[in-house]
Amino acid sequence: MQIDIMTLFPEMCEAVLSESIIGRARERGFVDIRCVNIRDFTADKHNRVDDAPYGGGMGMLMQAQPIYDCYQSLCENAEERPHLVYMSPQGKTLTQEKVKSLAKLPHLVLLCGHYEGVDERILDEIVDEEISIGDYVLTGGELPAMVLADAVCRMLDGVLPNDEAKSLESHYNGLLEYPQYTRPPVWHGVSVPDVLLSGHHENIEKWRHEQSLLRTFLRRPDLLETAELSEKDRKFLKTLKDEQEKEE
Repeated sequence: MQIDIMTLFPEMCEAVLSESIIGRARERGFVDIRCVNIRDFTADKHNRVDDAPYGGGMGMLMQAQPIYDCYQSLCENAEERPHLVYMSPQGKTLTQEKVKSLAKLPHLVLLCGHYEGVDERILDEIVDEEISIGDYVLTGGELPAMVLADAVCRMLDGVLPNDEAKSLESHYNGLLEYPQYTRPPVWHGVSVPDVLLSGHHENIEKWRHEQSLLRTFLRRPDLLETAELSEKDRKFLKTLKDEQEKEE
């Protein structure tokens, strides 16, 4: 897969995406990530990429020309038109399902806004969708783009040790991940649950799945509305709900 990040701060993105799992995935050729400086495509002799918005108002707005020319340069050698995502607080909130669908694309381009955003005509002409990572405002689109790139890369073949590593993580199947423990078996007077020390794999898997259900029920009950649940899961959750109502 190829991911191009259109940004005013390519060094910032490179610093993060060259480390850890994603950095190793890039080195091994599982994903090709390029951080492209929009400023390199400005026609302004002073190297400006922004200007004051028509109609007045606070701040500056990124101009259409540098962004458009930057994107066109990415399309020149592409086998097919890449899918362009604008990282925006006005976009739909990123979910694991969206991450899975984006990971199936051969070429993804992420546009990072800055200042007060970008000229609306860019959104109308070349942007395929807008995505937000949450209902809050950041200085620019670089951090959201890195979040999205990291999440997508983890879904690609070869990036994680095996498919099980993906499927056991929080949100992959709509549930939060179960609690985990490591050595020592007793720390600050708290012991690791006996079932995890039993060596009985079937019981361990049952405990972990029930703990995922319990944790999701307590912390993010909204996720249960769309999670993949079996009839046994629904009965377990009903028991939890009945117990909660008794305590109240």
